[in-house]
Amino acid sequence: MTIFSRIVKGEIPCHKIAETDDCFAFLDIQPLATGHILVIPKLEVDYIFDVADDIYAKLWQFAKRVSIAQQHAIACKRIGIAVIGLEVPHAHIHLIPLNTVNDINFSLPKMNPTPDELSKTAELIRSFFNMNWK
Repeated sequence: MTIFSRIVKGEIPCHKIAETDDCFAFLDIQPLATGHILVIPKLEVDYIFDVADDIYAKLWQFAKRVSIAQQHAIACKRIGIAVIGLEVPHAHIHLIPLNTVNDINFSLPKMNPTPDELSKTAELIRSFFNMNWK
C-alpha cells in the first residue's frame, strides 16, 4: 500500500483540499511553490495511463476544478501540471502555481512550510473550491 493510499484511508494526516468518490486532492508537504497540490485517484494504480478510462476522465475533471480554486487562492500567472510518476507508485498529478517556467523545475530545492502554513494554505484553497466559477 502506498503512502497516498494510506493518506486516503486517513492513516496518515494530510492537508486535504477536496475529494470525490473517486479522487482526492491534498497539499504537497514539500512543495515547489506555495499551494502545490497532488491530485490522485483513490484507487491505487501505479502508472497514470493504466488508470481505467472512466476514472482517468474523472481525475482530470477533478484536477481542473481544484486548479480553478487554487488559482483564485494563490497569486500566480498559471497553474502548471506535471505527471512524472517516479516518486510514489500511485498515479498523481502535480498542480503547481507558476509565475515563471522555472517554478516547475523539480531539480530545485523544495520548500519546507510549517504545518500551520500548510493548514492556512489548504483552508484558503478550500474556501474557493465550492464556488461556481464561470
